Amino acid sequence: MKYAIVFTILTAGLSLAQPHRHAHRHAHVDKRSPTADVVNVPGPTVVVFELNGKTISESDVQQGLKNGTLKWAGDGALSVAPSSTVASSTPAPSPISSAKPTSTSIYVAPTSSTSVAASTSAAASSVAPSSANAAPSAASYSGSRLPDANNVEADFPDGELDCSTFPSDHGAVSVEWMGSGGWTGIQQPGSSGDGGFDDIMTVTSQTCSNGNCCTEGSFCSYACPAGYQKSQWPTKQGATGQSVGGIRCVNGKLRLTNPSLSKKLCMTGTEKVSVQIVNKMSQNAAVCRTDYPGTEGETVPLDAQPGTTSNLTCPDGANYYNWKGAPTSAQYYVNPKGVSVKDACQWGTSARPWGNFAPLNLGVGYSAGSAWLSIFQNAPTTDAKLDFSIEIVGNHGGYENLSGRCKYENGQYCSGEHYESCSKTTGCTVSVSSGSATFIFSS
Repeated sequence: MKYAIVFTILTAGLSLAQPHRHAHRHAHVDKRSPTADVVNVPGPTVVVFELNGKTISESDVQQGLKNGTLKWAGDGALSVAPSSTVASSTPAPSPISSAKPTSTSIYVAPTSSTSVAASTSAAASSVAPSSANAAPSAASYSGSRLPDANNVEADFPDGELDCSTFPSDHGAVSVEWMGSGGWTGIQQPGSSGDGGFDDIMTVTSQTCSNGNCCTEGSFCSYACPAGYQKSQWPTKQGATGQSVGGIRCVNGKLRLTNPSLSKKLCMTGTEKVSVQIVNKMSQNAAVCRTDYPGTEGETVPLDAQPGTTSNLTCPDGANYYNWKGAPTSAQYYVNPKGVSVKDACQWGTSARPWGNFAPLNLGVGYSAGSAWLSIFQNAPTTDAKLDFSIEIVGNHGGYENLSGRCKYENGQYCSGEHYESCSKTTGCTVSVSSGSATFIFSS
Protein backbone atom coordinates (compact mmCIF):
# COMPACT_ATOMS: atom_id res chain seq x y z
CA MET A 1 0.00 0.00 0.00
CA LYS A 2 1.27 3.47 -0.86
CA TYR A 3 1.32 6.26 1.69
CA ALA A 4 0.96 10.01 1.54
CA ILE A 5 2.25 12.29 4.25
CA VAL A 6 1.19 15.85 4.83
CA PHE A 7 3.43 17.89 7.12
CA THR A 8 2.08 21.31 8.00
CA ILE A 9 4.61 22.91 10.32
CA LEU A 10 3.78 25.72 12.70
CA THR A 11 4.43 27.21 16.05
CA ALA A 12 1.11 27.66 17.81
CA GLY A 13 0.70 29.45 21.11
CA LEU A 14 -2.45 29.32 23.21
CA SER A 15 -3.85 32.66 24.26
CA LEU A 16 -6.78 33.66 26.40
CA ALA A 17 -10.05 34.66 24.77
CA GLN A 18 -12.76 36.83 26.18
CA PRO A 19 -15.15 34.48 28.00
CA HIS A 20 -18.75 33.70 27.30
CA ARG A 21 -20.38 35.33 30.23
CA HIS A 22 -22.35 32.15 30.66
CA ALA A 23 -19.51 29.78 30.28
CA HIS A 24 -15.91 28.76 30.54
CA ARG A 25 -13.34 30.62 28.49
CA HIS A 26 -12.27 29.42 25.06
CA ALA A 27 -8.58 29.30 24.23
CA HIS A 28 -7.65 30.78 20.88
CA VAL A 29 -4.84 29.52 18.69
CA ASP A 30 -2.70 32.21 17.12
CA LYS A 31 -2.88 32.35 13.36
CA ARG A 32 0.26 31.48 11.41
CA SER A 33 1.19 31.18 7.73
CA PRO A 34 2.53 27.63 7.52
CA THR A 35 3.55 25.89 4.34
CA ALA A 36 2.86 22.28 3.42
CA ASP A 37 4.57 19.65 1.29
CA VAL A 38 1.87 17.44 -0.17
CA VAL A 39 2.10 14.11 -1.98
CA ASN A 40 -1.13 12.79 -3.51
CA VAL A 41 -1.79 9.07 -3.92
CA PRO A 42 -5.07 7.18 -4.25
CA GLY A 43 -6.85 5.78 -1.26
CA PRO A 44 -8.55 6.80 1.96
CA THR A 45 -7.00 9.18 4.48
CA VAL A 46 -6.44 8.39 8.12
CA VAL A 47 -5.25 11.23 10.33
CA VAL A 48 -2.98 10.13 13.16
CA PHE A 49 -1.93 12.24 16.16
CA GLU A 50 1.11 11.28 18.21
CA LEU A 51 2.23 12.39 21.68
CA ASN A 52 5.64 11.27 22.91
CA GLY A 53 5.63 8.45 20.38
CA LYS A 54 2.15 7.20 21.32
CA THR A 55 -0.94 7.56 19.16
CA ILE A 56 -3.76 9.52 20.80
CA SER A 57 -7.28 10.26 19.59
CA GLU A 58 -8.45 13.49 18.00
CA SER A 59 -10.89 14.04 20.88
CA ASP A 60 -8.02 13.88 23.37
CA VAL A 61 -6.00 16.28 21.21
CA GLN A 62 -8.83 18.77 21.03
CA GLN A 63 -9.57 18.55 24.74
CA GLY A 64 -5.89 19.09 25.54
CA LEU A 65 -5.66 22.05 23.16
CA LYS A 66 -8.83 23.45 24.68
CA ASN A 67 -7.73 23.38 28.30
CA GLY A 68 -4.12 24.31 27.60
CA THR A 69 -2.44 21.03 28.58
CA LEU A 70 -1.30 20.22 25.01
CA LYS A 71 0.30 22.45 22.40
CA TRP A 72 1.84 22.24 18.96
CA ALA A 73 5.62 22.40 19.23
CA GLY A 74 7.87 24.36 16.92
CA ASP A 75 8.52 21.30 14.77
CA GLY A 76 4.83 20.59 14.35
CA ALA A 77 4.80 17.76 16.85
CA LEU A 78 2.31 17.46 19.67
CA SER A 79 3.72 18.02 23.15
CA VAL A 80 2.65 18.65 26.72
CA ALA A 81 2.35 22.36 27.44
CA PRO A 82 4.96 23.62 29.93
CA SER A 83 2.17 25.25 31.86
CA SER A 84 -1.56 25.66 31.36
CA THR A 85 -2.46 29.21 30.46
CA VAL A 86 -6.19 28.95 29.99
CA ALA A 87 -8.22 30.44 32.81
CA SER A 88 -11.65 28.92 33.13
CA SER A 89 -14.84 30.38 34.44
CA THR A 90 -18.54 29.77 34.15
CA PRO A 91 -20.11 32.92 35.59
CA ALA A 92 -23.82 33.13 36.25
CA PRO A 93 -25.89 33.68 33.07
CA SER A 94 -26.14 37.17 31.59
CA PRO A 95 -25.90 38.67 28.07
CA ILE A 96 -23.44 36.81 25.89
CA SER A 97 -20.19 38.23 24.58
CA SER A 98 -17.36 36.30 22.98
CA ALA A 99 -14.45 37.01 20.73
CA LYS A 100 -14.28 35.18 17.42
CA PRO A 101 -11.59 32.48 17.39
CA THR A 102 -8.86 32.43 14.81
CA SER A 103 -7.85 29.27 13.02
CA THR A 104 -4.61 27.72 11.91
CA SER A 105 -3.32 24.64 10.14
CA ILE A 106 -1.95 21.82 12.28
CA TYR A 107 0.47 18.97 11.79
CA VAL A 108 -1.14 15.73 10.63
CA ALA A 109 0.38 12.46 9.51
CA PRO A 110 -2.26 10.81 7.33
CA THR A 111 -1.77 7.38 5.81
CA SER A 112 -2.59 6.36 2.27
CA SER A 113 -4.58 8.87 0.40
CA THR A 114 -5.58 12.03 -1.28
CA SER A 115 -4.03 14.56 1.04
CA VAL A 116 -6.05 16.67 3.42
CA ALA A 117 -5.08 19.72 5.42
CA ALA A 118 -6.49 19.74 8.93
CA SER A 119 -7.61 23.02 10.41
CA THR A 120 -8.24 23.83 14.03
CA SER A 121 -9.63 26.68 16.05
CA ALA A 122 -10.07 27.22 19.74
CA ALA A 123 -12.93 24.81 19.58
CA ALA A 124 -11.74 21.95 17.36
CA SER A 125 -10.35 20.72 14.07
CA SER A 126 -12.34 20.28 10.90
CA VAL A 127 -12.51 17.00 9.02
CA ALA A 128 -14.46 16.01 5.97
CA PRO A 129 -17.80 14.38 6.79
CA SER A 130 -18.51 10.82 5.73
CA SER A 131 -21.37 8.39 5.93
CA ALA A 132 -20.10 7.36 9.36
CA ASN A 133 -20.93 10.84 10.64
CA ALA A 134 -24.58 10.72 9.68
CA ALA A 135 -27.09 11.33 12.45
CA PRO A 136 -27.94 8.06 14.16
CA SER A 137 -31.31 6.44 13.75
CA ALA A 138 -33.46 5.54 16.72
CA ALA A 139 -32.35 1.93 16.28
CA SER A 140 -28.67 2.84 16.58
CA TYR A 141 -29.38 4.46 19.92
CA SER A 142 -30.25 1.20 21.68
CA GLY A 143 -27.65 0.04 24.19
CA SER A 144 -26.23 3.54 24.69
CA ARG A 145 -28.28 4.55 27.70
CA LEU A 146 -26.67 5.61 30.92
CA PRO A 147 -26.14 3.17 33.77
CA ASP A 148 -28.12 3.74 36.94
CA ALA A 149 -26.52 5.59 39.85
CA ASN A 150 -26.17 3.67 43.10
CA ASN A 151 -26.08 5.02 46.66
CA VAL A 152 -25.91 8.64 45.54
CA GLU A 153 -26.92 9.83 49.03
CA ALA A 154 -24.36 7.67 50.84
CA ASP A 155 -21.09 9.04 52.22
CA PHE A 156 -18.03 8.14 50.19
CA PRO A 157 -15.64 5.65 51.87
CA ASP A 158 -12.73 8.07 51.89
CA GLY A 159 -9.36 6.37 51.48
CA GLU A 160 -10.77 2.85 51.15
CA LEU A 161 -11.24 2.24 47.41
CA ASP A 162 -8.29 1.45 45.18
CA CYS A 163 -7.58 4.07 42.54
CA SER A 164 -8.30 1.46 39.86
CA THR A 165 -11.91 1.22 41.10
CA PHE A 166 -14.46 3.56 39.55
CA PRO A 167 -16.90 4.55 42.34
CA SER A 168 -20.14 3.60 40.55
CA ASP A 169 -21.48 2.14 43.82
CA HIS A 170 -21.11 5.52 45.51
CA GLY A 171 -23.17 7.81 43.28
CA ALA A 172 -20.87 8.39 40.30
CA VAL A 173 -22.10 7.60 36.76
CA SER A 174 -19.59 5.80 34.54
CA VAL A 175 -18.99 7.23 31.06
CA GLU A 176 -17.28 4.23 29.50
CA TRP A 177 -17.24 5.76 26.01
CA MET A 178 -14.47 8.14 27.13
CA GLY A 179 -12.09 5.18 27.43
CA SER A 180 -10.77 6.40 30.79
CA GLY A 181 -12.21 3.77 33.07
CA GLY A 182 -15.52 5.59 33.53
CA TRP A 183 -14.03 8.96 34.51
CA THR A 184 -15.11 12.13 32.69
CA GLY A 185 -11.60 13.56 32.80
CA ILE A 186 -8.30 13.09 34.59
CA GLN A 187 -5.77 15.80 35.42
CA GLN A 188 -2.21 15.25 36.59
CA PRO A 189 -0.41 18.33 37.95
CA GLY A 190 3.30 18.42 37.25
CA SER A 191 4.12 20.76 40.11
CA SER A 192 2.51 22.47 43.07
CA GLY A 193 3.41 25.68 44.85
CA ASP A 194 1.87 28.33 47.06
CA GLY A 195 0.21 29.83 43.99
CA GLY A 196 -1.45 26.59 42.92
CA PHE A 197 -0.91 23.66 40.57
CA ASP A 198 1.13 24.07 37.41
CA ASP A 199 2.05 21.97 34.39
CA ILE A 200 -1.37 20.35 34.56
CA MET A 201 -1.62 17.48 32.09
CA THR A 202 -4.87 16.00 30.85
CA VAL A 203 -4.44 12.23 30.87
CA THR A 204 -5.52 10.63 27.60
CA SER A 205 -7.06 7.19 27.31
CA GLN A 206 -4.21 6.01 25.08
CA THR A 207 -1.64 6.67 27.81
CA CYS A 208 -3.48 4.67 30.48
CA SER A 209 -1.95 1.43 31.75
CA ASN A 210 -4.30 -1.55 31.35
CA GLY A 211 -7.29 0.80 31.32
CA ASN A 212 -6.33 2.32 34.67
CA CYS A 213 -6.21 6.06 34.08
CA CYS A 214 -6.66 7.33 37.66
CA THR A 215 -3.08 6.96 38.84
CA GLU A 216 -1.07 8.28 41.77
CA GLY A 217 -1.40 12.03 42.26
CA SER A 218 -4.12 12.43 39.62
CA PHE A 219 -7.41 14.29 40.08
CA CYS A 220 -10.13 12.04 38.69
CA SER A 221 -13.40 13.68 37.70
CA TYR A 222 -16.77 12.00 37.35
CA ALA A 223 -20.39 12.46 36.29
CA CYS A 224 -23.40 12.42 38.60
CA PRO A 225 -27.01 11.45 37.87
CA ALA A 226 -29.57 13.98 36.63
CA GLY A 227 -30.32 16.56 39.31
CA TYR A 228 -26.91 16.09 40.97
CA GLN A 229 -23.47 17.52 40.36
CA LYS A 230 -19.89 16.80 41.33
CA SER A 231 -19.08 17.95 44.87
CA GLN A 232 -15.32 17.41 44.90
CA TRP A 233 -12.48 19.68 43.84
CA PRO A 234 -9.36 20.82 45.67
CA THR A 235 -9.07 24.19 47.37
CA LYS A 236 -5.79 24.69 45.57
CA GLN A 237 -6.45 25.33 41.89
CA GLY A 238 -4.34 26.13 38.83
CA ALA A 239 -1.58 28.68 39.32
CA THR A 240 -2.69 30.66 36.26
CA GLY A 241 -6.44 30.24 36.66
CA GLN A 242 -6.94 26.68 35.38
CA SER A 243 -9.71 24.74 37.08
CA VAL A 244 -9.00 21.39 38.72
CA GLY A 245 -11.71 18.96 39.80
CA GLY A 246 -12.49 15.48 41.08
CA ILE A 247 -11.31 13.15 43.79
CA ARG A 248 -7.59 12.33 44.07
CA CYS A 249 -5.50 9.18 44.00
CA VAL A 250 -3.28 9.30 47.10
CA ASN A 251 -1.12 6.34 48.14
CA GLY A 252 -3.13 4.10 45.85
CA LYS A 253 -6.52 5.06 47.35
CA LEU A 254 -9.28 7.44 46.27
CA ARG A 255 -9.57 10.45 48.57
CA LEU A 256 -12.12 13.25 48.84
CA THR A 257 -10.75 16.68 47.93
CA ASN A 258 -13.55 18.82 49.37
CA PRO A 259 -14.95 17.00 52.43
CA SER A 260 -15.92 20.29 54.11
CA LEU A 261 -18.49 20.85 51.35
CA SER A 262 -19.74 17.26 51.20
CA LYS A 263 -18.68 13.79 52.19
CA LYS A 264 -20.68 12.49 49.25
CA LEU A 265 -19.45 12.46 45.65
CA CYS A 266 -22.59 14.14 44.32
CA MET A 267 -24.72 17.02 45.57
CA THR A 268 -27.88 18.76 44.42
CA GLY A 269 -28.07 22.34 43.24
CA THR A 270 -30.22 25.07 44.74
CA GLU A 271 -33.36 24.09 46.60
CA LYS A 272 -34.90 27.54 46.08
CA VAL A 273 -36.01 26.78 42.53
CA SER A 274 -36.77 23.50 40.75
CA VAL A 275 -35.47 23.19 37.17
CA GLN A 276 -36.38 20.36 34.78
CA ILE A 277 -36.31 19.28 31.17
CA VAL A 278 -39.48 17.82 29.64
CA ASN A 279 -38.96 15.97 26.38
CA LYS A 280 -42.16 15.93 24.33
CA MET A 281 -40.48 14.45 21.27
CA SER A 282 -40.43 10.87 20.01
CA GLN A 283 -36.63 10.70 20.19
CA ASN A 284 -34.12 11.26 22.95
CA ALA A 285 -32.16 14.48 23.42
CA ALA A 286 -28.58 14.31 24.72
CA VAL A 287 -27.72 17.21 27.01
CA CYS A 288 -24.07 17.43 28.04
CA ARG A 289 -22.74 19.53 30.89
CA THR A 290 -19.22 20.92 30.92
CA ASP A 291 -16.98 19.02 33.34
CA TYR A 292 -16.14 22.06 35.43
CA PRO A 293 -14.08 22.47 37.49
CA GLY A 294 -11.88 20.03 35.63
CA THR A 295 -10.92 19.39 32.03
CA GLU A 296 -13.96 21.37 30.77
CA GLY A 297 -14.88 18.70 28.26
CA GLU A 298 -18.57 18.30 27.40
CA THR A 299 -18.60 14.91 29.10
CA VAL A 300 -21.25 15.00 31.85
CA PRO A 301 -24.37 13.40 30.31
CA LEU A 302 -28.08 13.84 30.81
CA ASP A 303 -30.18 11.55 28.64
CA ALA A 304 -33.62 13.11 28.14
CA GLN A 305 -35.73 10.20 26.91
CA PRO A 306 -38.99 10.67 24.95
CA GLY A 307 -41.96 11.56 27.13
CA THR A 308 -39.92 11.97 30.30
CA THR A 309 -39.09 14.69 32.82
CA SER A 310 -35.46 15.04 33.92
CA ASN A 311 -34.10 17.13 36.77
CA LEU A 312 -31.57 19.71 35.61
CA THR A 313 -28.98 20.76 38.17
CA CYS A 314 -28.98 24.48 38.96
CA PRO A 315 -25.79 25.33 40.91
CA ASP A 316 -26.18 27.68 43.87
CA GLY A 317 -23.49 30.32 43.39
CA ALA A 318 -23.14 30.73 47.16
CA ASN A 319 -22.51 27.02 47.71
CA TYR A 320 -20.58 25.80 44.70
CA TYR A 321 -17.32 26.30 42.83
CA ASN A 322 -16.00 29.85 42.74
CA TRP A 323 -13.50 31.01 40.15
CA LYS A 324 -11.28 33.76 41.57
CA GLY A 325 -14.04 34.63 44.03
CA ALA A 326 -16.82 34.76 41.43
CA PRO A 327 -19.77 32.33 41.53
CA THR A 328 -20.13 29.96 38.60
CA SER A 329 -23.09 28.42 36.83
CA ALA A 330 -23.60 25.33 34.66
CA GLN A 331 -23.40 25.23 30.89
CA TYR A 332 -25.19 22.48 29.00
CA TYR A 333 -24.72 21.56 25.34
CA VAL A 334 -27.94 20.49 23.60
CA ASN A 335 -27.47 18.06 20.72
CA PRO A 336 -29.80 17.29 17.80
CA LYS A 337 -32.58 14.82 18.58
CA GLY A 338 -31.76 11.14 18.31
CA VAL A 339 -28.02 11.47 19.04
CA SER A 340 -26.95 9.16 21.86
CA VAL A 341 -25.13 10.49 24.91
CA LYS A 342 -22.24 8.20 23.92
CA ASP A 343 -21.82 10.12 20.67
CA ALA A 344 -22.81 13.53 21.99
CA CYS A 345 -21.08 13.89 25.34
CA GLN A 346 -17.47 14.04 24.24
CA TRP A 347 -15.19 16.29 22.24
CA GLY A 348 -16.24 16.30 18.59
CA THR A 349 -15.45 17.84 15.22
CA SER A 350 -17.09 20.37 12.93
CA ALA A 351 -18.13 17.53 10.62
CA ARG A 352 -21.24 17.00 12.73
CA PRO A 353 -23.18 19.19 15.19
CA TRP A 354 -22.50 17.10 18.28
CA GLY A 355 -20.55 17.57 21.49
CA ASN A 356 -18.73 20.90 21.62
CA PHE A 357 -20.18 21.56 18.15
CA ALA A 358 -23.76 21.13 19.39
CA PRO A 359 -25.89 23.98 18.04
CA LEU A 360 -27.26 25.34 21.29
CA ASN A 361 -26.37 25.95 24.94
CA LEU A 362 -28.39 26.26 28.12
CA GLY A 363 -27.05 28.40 30.95
CA VAL A 364 -28.36 27.57 34.43
CA GLY A 365 -27.36 29.06 37.78
CA TYR A 366 -28.73 30.53 41.01
CA SER A 367 -27.39 33.87 42.25
CA ALA A 368 -28.66 37.02 43.98
CA GLY A 369 -31.96 35.43 44.99
CA SER A 370 -32.95 34.11 41.56
CA ALA A 371 -32.26 31.29 39.15
CA TRP A 372 -31.04 32.60 35.80
CA LEU A 373 -31.95 30.46 32.80
CA SER A 374 -30.64 31.11 29.31
CA ILE A 375 -30.96 29.67 25.81
CA PHE A 376 -28.28 30.78 23.36
CA GLN A 377 -26.36 29.85 20.24
CA ASN A 378 -23.11 27.93 20.69
CA ALA A 379 -21.19 30.81 19.16
CA PRO A 380 -18.62 31.38 17.89
CA THR A 381 -18.01 27.63 17.65
CA THR A 382 -20.87 26.92 15.25
CA ASP A 383 -23.79 28.53 13.43
CA ALA A 384 -25.62 25.20 13.10
CA LYS A 385 -29.30 25.26 14.07
CA LEU A 386 -30.95 22.83 16.46
CA ASP A 387 -33.61 20.63 14.88
CA PHE A 388 -36.24 21.09 17.60
CA SER A 389 -37.75 23.84 19.74
CA ILE A 390 -37.00 24.79 23.35
CA GLU A 391 -39.19 27.00 25.51
CA ILE A 392 -38.85 27.98 29.17
CA VAL A 393 -42.11 27.82 31.14
CA GLY A 394 -42.86 28.34 34.82
CA ASN A 395 -45.31 26.95 37.36
CA HIS A 396 -47.99 24.71 35.79
CA GLY A 397 -46.75 25.52 32.30
CA GLY A 398 -47.40 29.25 32.68
CA TYR A 399 -45.18 32.30 32.90
CA GLU A 400 -46.35 34.13 36.04
CA ASN A 401 -43.29 33.30 38.13
CA LEU A 402 -40.83 34.09 35.32
CA SER A 403 -39.33 37.51 34.66
CA GLY A 404 -40.20 37.20 30.97
CA ARG A 405 -40.35 34.74 28.11
CA CYS A 406 -37.59 32.90 26.29
CA LYS A 407 -37.89 30.48 23.41
CA TYR A 408 -35.85 28.93 20.60
CA GLU A 409 -37.80 27.95 17.49
CA ASN A 410 -37.03 27.64 13.78
CA GLY A 411 -33.49 28.90 14.21
CA GLN A 412 -34.44 32.02 16.18
CA TYR A 413 -34.22 33.07 19.83
CA CYS A 414 -37.35 34.93 20.83
CA SER A 415 -38.47 36.96 23.84
CA GLY A 416 -41.23 39.43 24.64
CA GLU A 417 -44.77 38.90 25.89
CA HIS A 418 -45.83 37.42 22.55
CA TYR A 419 -42.37 36.33 21.39
CA GLU A 420 -42.30 39.30 19.09
CA SER A 421 -38.60 40.05 19.58
CA CYS A 422 -36.49 37.47 17.74
CA SER A 423 -32.86 37.09 16.70
CA LYS A 424 -30.90 34.40 14.88
CA THR A 425 -27.79 35.10 16.94
CA THR A 426 -28.68 36.69 20.28
CA GLY A 427 -30.02 34.35 22.95
CA CYS A 428 -32.50 35.09 25.71
CA THR A 429 -32.54 34.88 29.51
CA VAL A 430 -35.23 34.77 32.17
CA SER A 431 -35.03 34.69 35.96
CA VAL A 432 -37.21 32.93 38.50
CA SER A 433 -37.06 33.48 42.26
CA SER A 434 -39.32 30.63 43.39
CA GLY A 435 -41.35 27.69 42.18
CA SER A 436 -40.33 25.75 39.09
CA ALA A 437 -38.96 26.40 35.64
CA THR A 438 -38.97 23.88 32.81
CA PHE A 439 -37.17 23.65 29.48
CA ILE A 440 -39.74 22.14 27.10
CA PHE A 441 -38.20 20.19 24.21
CA SER A 442 -40.63 19.74 21.31
CA SER A 443 -40.57 19.05 17.58
